[in-house]
Amino acid sequence: MTIEGFTRAQMAELPSRLLRDGRAANARVTCVTWQGREWTVKDFSPRNWWVRTFLAPFLLGHEFKILQKLTGVAGVASDSFVIDRHAIAIAFLPGTPLGKKDPAEISTQFLEEMETLLQGVHDRGVVHLDTRGTGNWLVSPEGKPLLIDFQASLTTGWMPASLRRIIELVDMSGVYKKWKEWQPQTMGEDRQTLYEEALYWRRKWVFEGYFGKRKRRRARKKRKY
Repeated sequence: MTIEGFTRAQMAELPSRLLRDGRAANARVTCVTWQGREWTVKDFSPRNWWVRTFLAPFLLGHEFKILQKLTGVAGVASDSFVIDRHAIAIAFLPGTPLGKKDPAEISTQFLEEMETLLQGVHDRGVVHLDTRGTGNWLVSPEGKPLLIDFQASLTTGWMPASLRRIIELVDMSGVYKKWKEWQPQTMGEDRQTLYEEALYWRRKWVFEGYFGKRKRRRARKKRKY
């Protein structure tokens, strides 16, 4: 579905609030109200020439295509449109970051709904790749899980079945990690087995900083005089 959105000139006159200023190669993120609806705008126009010219069109185009594949997946803001080569607008999802919720408030039903949501994303041939933290998970005003920020996502349709299964499993481990922390008594043997397998594959992952793998800080060597 093609959405006729606002232009950059129109955006300058619309009510907005800053969500995240970003820095370096990151977008400036605002919430813009247009025709009674709120939109999250990712805008690279304040960044340097290299980022605006090369990186921004690639990142924005990639995320826009991913969101088009996820149209209709409950819990994902798939409505979006391109403002220009430096910015896109995505339907704003109101919610509380999962990390700000009391773990005691997270029920087994909520975790099951997270699992269902992410499985719906996988069924569309997409992996999120940043599900292990709590920053990209929101809790809606109705208490439902929401998943945002698909900039780092990948499509999986081109992958061999064995590789796709592994990457989807590692992606799903973000849900199982929280399940193990917050409701371990309801996780069940099958999910526990899948979680342990995902941890095995994460240890095999060669690129640091992806799939939630923590970057190791190199110890500075003391200079000898």
